[in-house]
Amino acid sequence: MNDVSGENRAGRVFAPRKPGNGRAAGELSAGSAKAGWRAPAGLIALSAVPMVAGALRLGELAGGAEVTADNARFFAQPLPIVAHIFGVSVYCVLGAFQFAPGLRRRRPGWHRVAGRLLVPSGLVAALTGLWMSLFYDLPAHDGELLLVFRLVFGVAMAVALVLGFAAIRRRDVARHRAWMIRAYAIGSAAGTQVLTNVPWMLFFGMPGETPRAWLVGAGWVINLAVAERVIRARPGS
Repeated sequence: MNDVSGENRAGRVFAPRKPGNGRAAGELSAGSAKAGWRAPAGLIALSAVPMVAGALRLGELAGGAEVTADNARFFAQPLPIVAHIFGVSVYCVLGAFQFAPGLRRRRPGWHRVAGRLLVPSGLVAALTGLWMSLFYDLPAHDGELLLVFRLVFGVAMAVALVLGFAAIRRRDVARHRAWMIRAYAIGSAAGTQVLTNVPWMLFFGMPGETPRAWLVGAGWVINLAVAERVIRARPGS
């Protein structure tokens, strides 16, 4: 039996137990678990508006809506836009869960299985985006500068996915992580582009060709800047 000082008869000293330690540790663990889901939840929320727009476009095509100057190119060749919407939606939602560290720790096989779906869906999104940029008629509210931005970032996303896949085949986890984060930043930029366009529209109305190009381009740049910060903050994780 221990005496008041915490020393028993064998001479071993026991630190007195602090009340509430178990509960505090449980609360800390629960708080960390919740914090680990903030990134996936935020990324899915960011992608919600463009995914809803994509769903409405699919409904328009499936329901035989009236053909207008804005949607005529989609009715003329629906396969690229349908594949693009499905590819982007799978890529953005599934990719968001790759940013949940607790899920990777509890289910290590999840990351690999999801990756086998993410790479092809991301490539479908990037390549169909490039195809539409090159072969669909240029929309009336777009210009050549925005076309160039779409081609540059579409190619960059496809290249990042290929480099990320090649890196993990070499067991180079750090480079794989960096390239896949960059690819996701480009692929999920549509949500950020909503945020860059809305303030302009509220204060100045619909942007012209050049302002629209820079506002859309800013979405990609912002996402890539955040991606680089994430990569450098935890380079080996």
